[in-house]
Amino acid sequence: MPKVLISDSMNNIAVKILEENNIDVDVKTDLDPEELQDEIQNYDGLIVRSATKVTEKIISHAKNLKVIGRAGAGVDNINIASAKEKNIIVMNTPGANTNSTAEHSLSLLISVYKNIPLANNTTHKGLWEKKKFKGLELRGKKIGIIGFGNVGMRFAEISISLGMKVFVFSKSFESRKSKFPNIKSFPFNDLITNSDIISLHCKPNENNKPLFTYKEFKLMKPDSVIINTARGGLIDENDLKKALDENLIRGAGLDVFANEPLKDSILFGTKNIVLTPHIAASTVEAQVIVAEQIANQISEFLNKGKIINSI
Repeated sequence: MPKVLISDSMNNIAVKILEENNIDVDVKTDLDPEELQDEIQNYDGLIVRSATKVTEKIISHAKNLKVIGRAGAGVDNINIASAKEKNIIVMNTPGANTNSTAEHSLSLLISVYKNIPLANNTTHKGLWEKKKFKGLELRGKKIGIIGFGNVGMRFAEISISLGMKVFVFSKSFESRKSKFPNIKSFPFNDLITNSDIISLHCKPNENNKPLFTYKEFKLMKPDSVIINTARGGLIDENDLKKALDENLIRGAGLDVFANEPLKDSILFGTKNIVLTPHIAASTVEAQVIVAEQIANQISEFLNKGKIINSI
């Protein structure tokens, strides 16, 4: 009987599906790297979310491992090259977190536009600073979406429904633009220069250099806002703080960071920025979907050799 380790917290439906498919399952969360190295040699499959870091060293200890499943889309926490060297299949669940992440992007945007976190804090303190918090409306604003995968497309739909004008920077958009008559494609610099809002929904650069540094912030409108629910390394956090301190841009909303968990950051206490702890995909509905999807994919592979959503 195949044996699978689930090393991160996820919905119990994953265990149920695996067991129904005659797969032995152990759930051991919060393992440190050394403990995982010792444990992994006993398993045919490993299921993770974002907390477990599947490093080259851990993969080297995986004597029987055949498949790694990521309950989510991003696989930055898995050493893909090392897995391929050992012929270990790596799967993810693209699309399962789409709506949740797009809605969180909107939540960050509205929070920044309407000064909601600060207004909430001061109201709880008994202050009534009604005149202090003058926000902005979304209707009529130009939003530049960088990356047009599942989340980028969903956020574009939401933006259009709210009366925004949507512009896209994406290599894949040109071949699909006939399906999106309400969306225009712009070159990168034109997009960031003309947009009131910029939302990131793309992968990191191959060299892992940030897309947004002080140079890019200087090109943005003074009243513009940047939102990132994609990857932390896309924005140089030191340069973002400088841009906010110097009023080069109006504000920012971030759910992802260069180093996580975010225990200490230059962004703490910076004005006009909303920070959340990588929770864009953390809805009840999304977590059920990703757990169900990855459990079914792992079952299909271990029982039938069928490969679904491999990286």
